[in-house]
Formats: sequence, structure tokens, C-alpha cells
Amino acid sequence: MIKRLKRFLWLAIAIIVVVSISLRLMGILTAQQPSISHPITSLTEVEISTAVSVIKREKTLSEMAAFPLIALQEPDKEEVLNFTPGKAFGRNAFLVIYERSLNKTYEGIVDLTSKTLSSWKEIPFVQPAIIASEYELATEAFKSDARWQTAMQKRGITDFNQVKISCWAPGILSKQEETAENRLCRGLFYYKGDRWNYYGSPIEGILGTVNLNTGKISSFVDRGIVPFSKENWNYDIKSLGKLLSPLKALKILQPNGASFQIKGNEISWQGWKFRYVMHPRSGLVLYQVTHSDGENVRPVLYRASLSETVVPYGAPDPTWSFRNAFDVGEYNFGSLATTMELGKEIPENGLLQDAVFANGDGEPYVIPGVIGIYERNNSMLWKHYDFGTQRNDVRRSRELVMTMTAAIDNYDYSLNWIFHQDGTLEVQNELTGIILAQGTASENQSAEDSYGRLIAKNIVGVNHQHFFNYRLDFDVDGKANSVMEMNVKALPMDEKNPLGNAIAVTETPLTKETAAVRDLDMKSSREWMIVSADKKNMLGAAPGYMLMPGGNSIFFPVEGSNIRQKAEFATHHLWVTKYKPAEFYAGGDYPNQTQPGQGLPKYIADDESLTGEDVVLWYTMGVTHVPRSEDWPVMPVHRVGFKLIPRGFFSRNPAINLPE
Repeated sequence: MIKRLKRFLWLAIAIIVVVSISLRLMGILTAQQPSISHPITSLTEVEISTAVSVIKREKTLSEMAAFPLIALQEPDKEEVLNFTPGKAFGRNAFLVIYERSLNKTYEGIVDLTSKTLSSWKEIPFVQPAIIASEYELATEAFKSDARWQTAMQKRGITDFNQVKISCWAPGILSKQEETAENRLCRGLFYYKGDRWNYYGSPIEGILGTVNLNTGKISSFVDRGIVPFSKENWNYDIKSLGKLLSPLKALKILQPNGASFQIKGNEISWQGWKFRYVMHPRSGLVLYQVTHSDGENVRPVLYRASLSETVVPYGAPDPTWSFRNAFDVGEYNFGSLATTMELGKEIPENGLLQDAVFANGDGEPYVIPGVIGIYERNNSMLWKHYDFGTQRNDVRRSRELVMTMTAAIDNYDYSLNWIFHQDGTLEVQNELTGIILAQGTASENQSAEDSYGRLIAKNIVGVNHQHFFNYRLDFDVDGKANSVMEMNVKALPMDEKNPLGNAIAVTETPLTKETAAVRDLDMKSSREWMIVSADKKNMLGAAPGYMLMPGGNSIFFPVEGSNIRQKAEFATHHLWVTKYKPAEFYAGGDYPNQTQPGQGLPKYIADDESLTGEDVVLWYTMGVTHVPRSEDWPVMPVHRVGFKLIPRGFFSRNPAINLPE
């Protein structure tokens, strides 16, 4: 009896220990799952897996089905604005599903709370973004094709493994390609040899197109052999040889820690507060940007993001003229984010954050260190020296920067959101990476090379442009906003202006969507202002935020050109629309193999009122790049951006009371 009792006690103790350990392990596992305390929070790995499993449970998918996009379904704006901590909210995932065997595209929305499929629809006549597995498919298709093999052999290349193949969205389609409605990509070819930097050795004269549905070459043209550079363009330290003298150490230290506070995906700093999400298509997106004015927290922007890009190349040769990259919609810009390092892309006082994405098979994965957050010093913020009192009042400027970098084949971009202490929010894009090179027989610059510039022997840098469109959903002191255009002009000499020095500013309301398609005008120093429609500042004027343009360009493809029709958003610098929850992309939801007139031209077709409405401003900025030899083999960073500046929003300089 006693022995049985002892056995029972030992068994009970063992059970208690096992249960205790299990509970502790469950606690650890639970703690490792990121908490979701706000509707604006990126999908977790678990949520991505759940969404995909629901789709596969509810729909019969083939083995060839792919998931080009999985992201948080944009929550209802009103629900987000009315959200309070602790309040229950729904979570939904948005998925794009491509059935390669059927050449069909579907959109699904999964309710992550109930684990049900709440929406499913086919989107006809569209092609989603290129996915990673299609690069391998295209490479196999070319290397197994007899026409391609012959073309390589004609160029003296017998080891096909020495050829690197890049898969590009097809860009401008022929009439035959439009009619066939297949999923296509075009190949760009480079000779690697024993070099890892193969971009200096493009194999010209070939235009090959892959039908990604069949995995076969649908068309192939060889226009003749063009010499390519045989030089080694590797730029690692060993290849470069002698280096410049190293600089003395420059340390950026914050011994007392950073001045910003971060809680989940919400950041507070110097009166600013905002949330952020890393979106697989748009990249780093800001939400609910507010600024405190004393005790009053005032909204500025509900959502701000890169909407679309287009990079038109200016060589008319058929092997080049199709190259017009929509890096956001054709390649999912955000998913091409690259890991950054402290002391390199961002200073050593910065903070790096990871991001969760999904691959083409619908499997979640984490990219470490793709979001950078840091403070930096930037000269003076304000100053005045008074001769009478010999007072020298000055404050140093501190900025908060949120950044990401992305590599799109040969090119690299960084996207920076910069918060200033004076209430300014700045957008700055940085362009770097390797120029898309064109092979040539030329070893000296000639007048015949009008479509580009010789940047090295046998290498031409083709003239091209980079255009970026930003979607800015303003809520200046609330959703009721209007848009004003500000133009400056010199007044003629008359009895009221006898010395001819008068400068006048006119503010013109942009009252309808079609009237708000506008362009920069340097002669009138044109700027635009988003103002509250139902509030006044202490001077009786409407508080607002002004868009101050930086460097820009016009879109050079001529009227009637295919790319101009496809990228119509880039033909004007400003568009304004009334807020609609499904309008996010200036070039349309599916710019890959799309028809003309998508995106903004469709959004403004109903010509809605912009007076006292919830308005969205779309700003396009461009860079015209005529390459130089100094851009080779990797181009120095070129910066382009704009600023959103308070105008009548504060009653005085909001940084006047900064301590010394």
C-alpha cells in the first residue's frame, strides 16, 4: 500500500513538472510572437501562413500556382481613425494568386480572425508582378533553346554557364503579343567570365522573349554581333589595388541613448508621432502622421507612400526600346529591400528593424535589418546675432530619418522619410548602383552616340529618366481639406508700383480633379498647399501644409509614344483626387503588360469635387540621367526629393523654444 502511494506521489510530481515546463515553454513561444495591438501592423509570419492555408483549403490550386503579393488588407480608414487602445479590431490579409497553368490572376481577402475566405475574384486581362522563380524559369528556357545557343556560339561563347540572364517585365508589347495574352518576360544577357560584376559586358543585338506559361521562347531575334567590354569591372578592394588614404575616425555617439521612442511600429520624436509598415509593393509606408502643438495633437497625413516609378530608356534600338521599368508594380519594390549595416547605409547610432515578407510559394520569411531609424545632426536650425547686445542665439538642427534600400537588378535606391524639428517632413530618394550598360564597338566618344555617352571603352551609358510618384493622403487638422495653388509674379511698373519691385502671390483653389492636374512652373515659383476647410488659425487663415518641390524634370517620351500612354502619371507633376479606399497606385494595380490609361487617368475620370473633401495629393518627381564616365563602375549617389512644410499651421516657429 505504501509503495503504491509512493508511486502515485512520484507520478503526480512528474506530471506537475511536465505541465509546468510545458506551460513555461508555451509562455516563451507566446512571448516570441509579435503582439498586434493596432490595426496598422504588418502581417506576421503566422498570419501569412494562415492566409495561404485558408486559400488552399477553400480553392483548388494547381502545383504551378504562385503568390506574387501577400500583404495586410488596408483597414477601413474611419475604423483606424476611431481606434482606441484595447479596442477590438479585425485583421485581414490581401493576396494576389496567379495560376500559371490557366494564365489567370485572382485576388483574395482572408479574414484572419475567423480564418475564412471573405472575398475571391478573378481579375481578367492582367499580369501580376514578376516573381523570383520566374528568373530561373527564364534562364532555363533560354539556355535550352537552340536559337539562343547558336547566338552565343556566334559570339565565341561556348560555356553557357558564363552567361548571366536577367528577366525583365516585357514593357512595350507588340500587337501580336497583346493579342496572345500570354505572361511574358524579356531576357537581358551578360558575359560573366571569371568576374562577379558582369554588368560591364552586356551581350547586345539579341531580343528574346519567354512565354512564362509554357517555359518556352516565344520570339527570338538576333540583329548581329556587337563587341562588348572584356575588362574586369570588379570593384572589390583586391581588384581595385591601390586605395585612397583612409580618413581619420569620425564617431557618431549618443551616450545617453536615442531621443526617439518606439513602441511596436509607432515612433515619437520632437512632437512628431507616426506609424510605419514595410509593404511588399510600396516599401516603407507612413501612417497617421501627427504633430503636437502644445497639448493639442494635430493630424497632418493619414498615409504616405511611394506609389509607382517608371524608368524609360532613350535608345530606339528594338533590343532597348521596350525597357521602361515600373519598379513598384512590375517587381514589388518593397520585397526587393536589402539588409543594411550600422556604420554603412545608416550611422552607428541607428536602429535596424526586420521585415516579414512572403515568397512566390506563399511561404513567410524574414529579411533582417531592412528598416533603418536614426537621428542625425544637420547644421543650424535657426540663428540670429544681435550687434547691439552681442547676443548670439543659435540652435543646432537634429533630424529623424527612416530609411530603406532596395536593389532592382543593376540599380539601387534608398527611400528616406526625414522629420525636421520645425514641423517639416522631407522625402529624399537616393539613386546609386550600376548604370544599365550598352555594348558598343566604340572606344572614343563620337557625335553618332547621341542616345547615350561613352562611359568606358566599349560601354555606353544610355540616356534615361527615373520618375517617382508619391501618394500623400493628407488630413491637415482633419479630413475636410482643400487644395490651393500658389503662384508668384512680378507686377508691371505703374502708379502703384513706380519702382517695379512689387511681387504678388496669388492663391487659386483647385476645385475639381481634372483641374488639379498641374505642372511645375519655375517662372512663377509654383507650389501647392493643402489647407483645412473648416478651421482657422489665430490670424484668421486656414492652417495648411505646403508641398515645396525640389529638383524635377519633364517626361521626355513624346506625345503618342506607347510609354507615355502607359505611364501617364509621369506626364504631370501634380494630381489630386478625392479619397477612395481602393486607389493606391498611380500606374494602376497591374502595370505589368497593362493597357494604356490605367491609374490616375481613371481615378480622375469622374472629376469629383476637391473642396472641403478628404483629398489625396499625388506628386511626381523625375531625374534625367545623361551618364558620365564618373558614374562608372558604380555611380555616386544622386539625391532628389521634396518637402512638406507647415504654412500657417503653427502660430510661431515651433522650434523656437528648443533648449541650448
